[in-house]
Amino acid sequence: MPISPNFTSILNKDWEINFLQCYPNGYLKYTELCNLFQLTAATHSEVGGISFSDMQEFHQAWVLSKMRVEIKRLPKWKDKVTVKTWIKSLENSRSTRCLELYVGDEKIVGCETFWAVFNTKTRRPEALALPHEHFEKFPEASATEKSYAKIDLQKEFEIVAARTVLLSDLDIVNHANSVKYLEWCLDYVDSKLILKQEIQAFEMNYLKEVSLNETIEIGKNGTVFTVTKDGKVCFGLELELKN
Repeated sequence: MPISPNFTSILNKDWEINFLQCYPNGYLKYTELCNLFQLTAATHSEVGGISFSDMQEFHQAWVLSKMRVEIKRLPKWKDKVTVKTWIKSLENSRSTRCLELYVGDEKIVGCETFWAVFNTKTRRPEALALPHEHFEKFPEASATEKSYAKIDLQKEFEIVAARTVLLSDLDIVNHANSVKYLEWCLDYVDSKLILKQEIQAFEMNYLKEVSLNETIEIGKNGTVFTVTKDGKVCFGLELELKN
């Protein structure tokens, strides 16, 4: 679709937290926080003419590669929040996008994401086929204190669960959605850490896609988790807890 007349290089989008998005303590789930970021990024790409629909003309899609989230506190049920997003860099097949979540004027969450352009037929990365020069890039503007990083996955992991990838796990790109990996791993975190908001940051690395009916295993080593398929790591999660 054409670039929206309302397009701006920095997008602010308002959301209201509903009860379906919350833990029993009334605070937003970490997975739903990531969904809000994903949906806001999608909205910005849509008004800027580089959405999934636009890219599918060239059999392309954005896929998430790395993500870091830093949390001061979580919003709660009925909170009205604003998610602010901008592109830090975009070159060839790679892009870094920043996001911040506010309640009123208070920033309570920061996020930095790293995306790759993915050919949905060949399942390989390739350069973005659409123009993006109208997006101003903000290389000096960061949303987090630390940038996304590579997680050390060269450890011994205890297998805590195995599961089959189901239709409900898939998204429009026909693979497990990025938030599902986080959900699978958080199910094996002590619930007290989650309900007491002891997680102050988390890092995610996406290495390989997983698809319908494939068997995956969830591994754990302290605060580091993996999702593996056929013995190969597809995803890594590292939690940073409050002192």
